[in-house]
Amino acid sequence: MAEGRLSGRKVAVLATDGFEQVELEKPIEALKAEGAQVEVVAPKGGRIQGFNHHDKGDAVPVDRELANADPAGYDAIVLPGGVINPDELRLEPKAIDFVRSFAQAGKPIAAICHGPWTLIDAGAVQGRRMTSWPSLKTDLKNAGADWVDEEVVVDQGLVTSRKPDDLPAFCRKMVEAFAEGRHEAG
Repeated sequence: MAEGRLSGRKVAVLATDGFEQVELEKPIEALKAEGAQVEVVAPKGGRIQGFNHHDKGDAVPVDRELANADPAGYDAIVLPGGVINPDELRLEPKAIDFVRSFAQAGKPIAAICHGPWTLIDAGAVQGRRMTSWPSLKTDLKNAGADWVDEEVVVDQGLVTSRKPDDLPAFCRKMVEAFAEGRHEAG
């Protein structure tokens, strides 16, 4: 494991079938490059299926099943996009509880594209300045977020971006926020 700003930090990447391939892989690469220990957490064990927009991508191994993942054991969480992935996670009460625990503890959260959908169900967007894939704009505003169309937005440890093209800025700000650690719980 590389030495870096995130050495000694453990990060959960919460995903399920239908995640956007690059939105899971690039953040994991950036986190590992800075020394973080990263675990892909999913509602089921084995492998989860990635997508490259509408086309099937690669399957990724799950490091820990959600039922066996204790949020207290992680310092931060990443929520990749893809339309199917966050939509499925929203139907999993354990996934919503898992995400909610990070928000309530003031732990850093990074969500890209459709990933912020899960944050709505976790009650973690009220009063937060954030961005997302444009189709989530109304959902986020209705949930009380201040939605803006920007490459990357950071609000008290919550890092959000719109799409795969934003990944360089998203990963840079994600690493910075995760290195800062906890913020006041919202």
